[in-house]
Amino acid sequence: MGRGKIEIKRIENTTSRQVTFCKRRNGLLKKAYELAILCDAEVAVIVFSTRGRVYQYSNDNIKEILEKYKKYHAQTSKSGSYVDINSQQYYQQETVRMHQQIQTLTSSNRNLMGNELSTLSLKELKFLEGKIEKGLTKVRTRKTELICVEMEYREKRGLELQNENTYLRSKIEENLRGQQAIIMQPGVDDENHPEFDARNYYEVNMMEVPPHYAHHQDHTELHLGFKTTTGPST
Repeated sequence: MGRGKIEIKRIENTTSRQVTFCKRRNGLLKKAYELAILCDAEVAVIVFSTRGRVYQYSNDNIKEILEKYKKYHAQTSKSGSYVDINSQQYYQQETVRMHQQIQTLTSSNRNLMGNELSTLSLKELKFLEGKIEKGLTKVRTRKTELICVEMEYREKRGLELQNENTYLRSKIEENLRGQQAIIMQPGVDDENHPEFDARNYYEVNMMEVPPHYAHHQDHTELHLGFKTTTGPST
């Protein structure tokens, strides 16, 4: 398992804090020694413990290193103050320049929108007109390009749809021809259209009276005969 990260804050337990101090101090002095040997650097490390003890390491005379540090710090402080003044002036100038640039761009934008033209001279108006015309030319050119692209896409899509329509029509005609060929084959429609068979029908004599009609006629004759017999004699 790897070493877990610990939160960098003051260790409250005194014993743990002392143990950690010893370990970290030895590691710091070791790293300082390695830095001095490997990189040929002048290194000086001074550590004060909470009890006031001093631990130090130096690959050279520590007093000479401290004197060199004091001189460097004094020079840096003087030059640093000069650099701070110059930096402050530079940032002030940049701030003013940026404000002026913002105002110029804002005014130019308003003029392009057709506002605040009363303060412009004839030369400035001509310059503004040329700028607007150049912008319109670029806009129209881009618009024409997009229209051409859209028309090409529509033509391409129309050809694709036409080809798909032609293909579907050919498939429909092919299916119709197949169905007609199947219908025209002999014996295929025997089940749907059976041939005429005389045995399935009765012979009908046009001169023969149907049975139900004959029965009705006999009944009428009897009824009429009954009336004849029961009526007065002539």
